[in-house]
Amino acid sequence: VLLVGGLGTRLRSVVSDRPKPLAEVCGRPFVTFLLDQLVAAGVTDVVLCTGYQSDQIVGTLGERYKSLTLRYSPEVQALGTAGALRQALPFLNSETLLILNGDSFCNVDLNAFFAWHVRKNALLSLVLTWVDDVAHFGQVTIDEAARVTRFAEKNVAEKNPSTMSGLINAGIYLIPRKIIDQFPENKAVSLEKEIFPSYVPSGLYGYRTDGRFIDIGTPDSY
Repeated sequence: VLLVGGLGTRLRSVVSDRPKPLAEVCGRPFVTFLLDQLVAAGVTDVVLCTGYQSDQIVGTLGERYKSLTLRYSPEVQALGTAGALRQALPFLNSETLLILNGDSFCNVDLNAFFAWHVRKNALLSLVLTWVDDVAHFGQVTIDEAARVTRFAEKNVAEKNPSTMSGLINAGIYLIPRKIIDQFPENKAVSLEKEIFPSYVPSGLYGYRTDGRFIDIGTPDSY
């Protein structure tokens, strides 16, 4: 599942005519780098949770991308990342879903991530990557067994600005369908602010990668 429904307000000064996932990078829409990553991992079915300027995303990508079948779950109202997943539930047929944020890319082996998730018997897993300054991302801390012990929101770190390196959420998740089924219907809910912190005591794991991480959420990072 690709979460591509955000408003992208911070990026409007440089990308004003299209939704953020269609921002041009190296002459092509940014979201196609994520789709290529899924093709390489052997994924065949992708659901895109769309929102802002949904028609542009559908018109650009269509129903097929290389070996992928694409389906769309458009938001009528802003539902947040978790709310968008709950709305897309009728399209989600697997027991475990691979979720990717549509405005960041992390060069990680997705099959290795899934195998690790199974070995850990994790309830939910996140890909984590190391950055020199966590302030703009929020910080995730894990113990020796890779269990997440703290999941700090982005705005909490920004209120206490100090250049500090650490692990951050890289925007790639493995979440069981049965958990998505428990999310509130037709309500704005955030994975990062509400869902993940609530699962810290019960089996939230962090998978570290040294792969390159790219976030296009702000004009500077774009």
